[in-house]
Amino acid sequence: SEGKKKEVKKETGLGLSNKKDDNFGEWYSEVVVHGEMIEYYDISGCYILRPWAMSIWEILQNFFDAEIKKMKIKNCYFPLFVSSGVLQKEKDHIEGFAPEARVAWVTKSGESQLEMPIAIRPTSETVMYPYFSKWIRGHRDLPLRLNQWCNVVRWEFSNPTPFIRSREFLWQEGHTAFATKEEADSEVLEILELYRRIYEEFLAVPVIKGKKSEHEKFAGGLYTTTVEAFVPNTGRGIQGATSHCLGQNFAKMFEINFENEKGDKAMVWQNSWAYTTRTIGVMIMVHGDDKGLVLPPRVASIQVIVIPVPYKDADTRGIFDACSSAVKSLVDSGIRAEADFRENYSPGWKYSHWEMKGVPLRIEIGPKDLANNQVRAVRRDTSSKHDVPTGELVERVKGILDDVQENLFQAAKRKLDACIQSVHTWDEFVEALGQKRMILAPWCDEEEVEKEVKARTKGEMGAAKSLCSPFDQPELPDGTLCFASGKPAKKWTYWGRSY
Repeated sequence: SEGKKKEVKKETGLGLSNKKDDNFGEWYSEVVVHGEMIEYYDISGCYILRPWAMSIWEILQNFFDAEIKKMKIKNCYFPLFVSSGVLQKEKDHIEGFAPEARVAWVTKSGESQLEMPIAIRPTSETVMYPYFSKWIRGHRDLPLRLNQWCNVVRWEFSNPTPFIRSREFLWQEGHTAFATKEEADSEVLEILELYRRIYEEFLAVPVIKGKKSEHEKFAGGLYTTTVEAFVPNTGRGIQGATSHCLGQNFAKMFEINFENEKGDKAMVWQNSWAYTTRTIGVMIMVHGDDKGLVLPPRVASIQVIVIPVPYKDADTRGIFDACSSAVKSLVDSGIRAEADFRENYSPGWKYSHWEMKGVPLRIEIGPKDLANNQVRAVRRDTSSKHDVPTGELVERVKGILDDVQENLFQAAKRKLDACIQSVHTWDEFVEALGQKRMILAPWCDEEEVEKEVKARTKGEMGAAKSLCSPFDQPELPDGTLCFASGKPAKKWTYWGRSY
């Protein structure tokens, strides 16, 4: 039977050839393609987002867009192209952005060289702010709060990975200007909370809110806040989304001034904030398993797949009708449900197919179920099976989907908590790093010390860096020393390797 099993699997072409725990990189590459999230493209580092992935992006977009509209932030669209003059102006901010390495340039039109090369936006500060300067004249023009949904291009050369690091990706970028620092500070955290909700409430991925170090913050900004996720399988942190307070650096650079209520000239305070299609990659990495994707119900475009299981002499028509009626009652109650009536595939093949695509709940209806006026419900996250009376279908399915969403988050939270380790000394730090941990350590908050940590941990796996200093700070007893320099520690900071 072992040989036969293998033969059937080969014939269906389903199933992953790599296990998540054995070869994570290969497993991930397989799961994004077999789960029909992406297709590889003929330009390296670019990927086709298929409807299965795009529908997740749209669900997140609908949530976030409605929330920022409540905050009176308005959508706009600025051009994709940036003049080289404006990019030059931004030298200071760009130093951390290394445009020469990551900006793509248009140099020709047809056969003729352009007089001046034109950059493709890697981010839009320099695209937008000359116009902020034009539109903001007096305090009545403030706050100016804009957002755009668009694509950006960063010509990466290191390890392109679908969703996680690609040359073109989708994002929203918010750009706002205020009369006071207090208003800017308050918005930074309001947006960061929306990012936390995207990860925790929609994608069921636990994140840590905190502040980036001076070394890791957005170049040219005043400070950067972040939601950091962690991938236990690789022992790597991943920046989930960032909300920056830019202070007045850009106002200075682009002369964004206004006349305040006293009639004096003042500079605006600015923020910028963004989350990208990387969110989807983090979700796949955290929840996926050896059968494929595992989608949290809140973001699954199909939450329930109904599969008829007719036997040779069964009442096929009756079974198909029961499937259609189950789908109808689920859809009427707001659940995203579909039936798979394809006749050229066996029920077993369909089970594997929809498991690979991560659908949260499968409903099977066979002759016995029909006779007993029930359906069989099978969860994707735990594989547990439940017989559900047809009369209670909608209510029970809603309950199961809520439970799947909660269970995925709790399981991921337990894994994350198990990976977090507090250390006090350099030796403990190195040991924890070797065990793929997310490390919480007391730090003196000096940039030179952070650079040294990076240099001392360089190796095949990549260097360790600070991920964030959590807002939720554990107690720091007097006399606590920095794990790396031995100087007095100022705060607790998370460290680790990262994507």
